[in-house]
Amino acid sequence: MANLFDAYKSTYNDAVQDSIRFSGLKHDFFLKAKADLLARLINERGLCGERPVRALDVGCGVGALHPFLKQFLPKLSGCDVSSESITRARQDNSWVDYSAYEGPKLPYADASFDLAFAICVVHHVPPAGWPAFFSEMKRILRPNGIACVIEHNPFNPMTRLAVLRCPFDADAVLIRPGAAESLFRSQGFSDIAREHFLLFPFEHPALRTIERHFSKLPFGAQYACSARA
Repeated sequence: MANLFDAYKSTYNDAVQDSIRFSGLKHDFFLKAKADLLARLINERGLCGERPVRALDVGCGVGALHPFLKQFLPKLSGCDVSSESITRARQDNSWVDYSAYEGPKLPYADASFDLAFAICVVHHVPPAGWPAFFSEMKRILRPNGIACVIEHNPFNPMTRLAVLRCPFDADAVLIRPGAAESLFRSQGFSDIAREHFLLFPFEHPALRTIERHFSKLPFGAQYACSARA
């Protein structure tokens, strides 16, 4: 997997844009939606306090999401098995603390972070490795820290088309929301919640409010599953 993403260090965003071109949407639309969800999650899960939230992006790739996080996650770390992607991420986001690692053990001490998130990463991990992946997210979280995985909704046909068109998703095994919940539970997480989002292809506060009313239904292009360590 590392070699595959190494090859796309300079063309990652273009490859993603090509895979979703049929939708008429820009990659930034999806990045901002994920950033908005994480910002809301931090507030609703009670992570806001006197000190900045220390967060880790597991499988951060080239750091395309990170410019959208700077305002509310100034203490951000990112790690990836693709060393070339990490090199590119450092060039683009000098304020983020990046680490390349070989896996499967994350290169951080126990209880190092308040928030750990993995965005469209689990589907690149062989299913046999899913329990260890979730276990590592729990290990590096402080007590009552929050883990969040954001994944493609396997029940959405447009999402499946985008995955089919994406060259570095050839190995993808889409994980169902129920399976993500079960993995969190099996690794000792609690207070597990999930929601679907990206139901409407427009960026408007009113539509985002309406979308949340349907978040329990498997309609959105992606879903988020979060839990407390």
